[in-house]
Amino acid sequence: MQKNPTLLHVVAAAFVDTDGKVLLQKRPQTTSMAGLWEFPGGKIEAAETPEDALVRELDEELGVAVDKGDLTPICFASETLDDRHLVLLLYICRQWSGEIKALHASDIIWATVQDMANLPMPPADRPLVEALQRWI
Repeated sequence: MQKNPTLLHVVAAAFVDTDGKVLLQKRPQTTSMAGLWEFPGGKIEAAETPEDALVRELDEELGVAVDKGDLTPICFASETLDDRHLVLLLYICRQWSGEIKALHASDIIWATVQDMANLPMPPADRPLVEALQRWI
């Protein structure tokens, strides 16, 4: 009998500015999939709700405060990664406090959904770009 992979639950935010551009961050060289562009976020820790995890991750990675009420869940992606299976929940965020800074990433950019089609991104992020287009 085949063993089921360990599920890895991850949350991410699509920050959308007033021009409809979305914030992406570049994975640092010290991580897997280094150099790829992704939505900011991270792993859900034990006893955290997805929204609590995302608020924590956005503070840690970008130095911004986000209210859970300003996070709108829009879609998810499911992707096998070696012996784990990633479930990535994407939220839209249009309001935050503080100046966005790349505290963990090697770079950040604001991109249109069309621009994202030409950027190297992790496999789990690709289907989210298409879904995101319907929400902007």
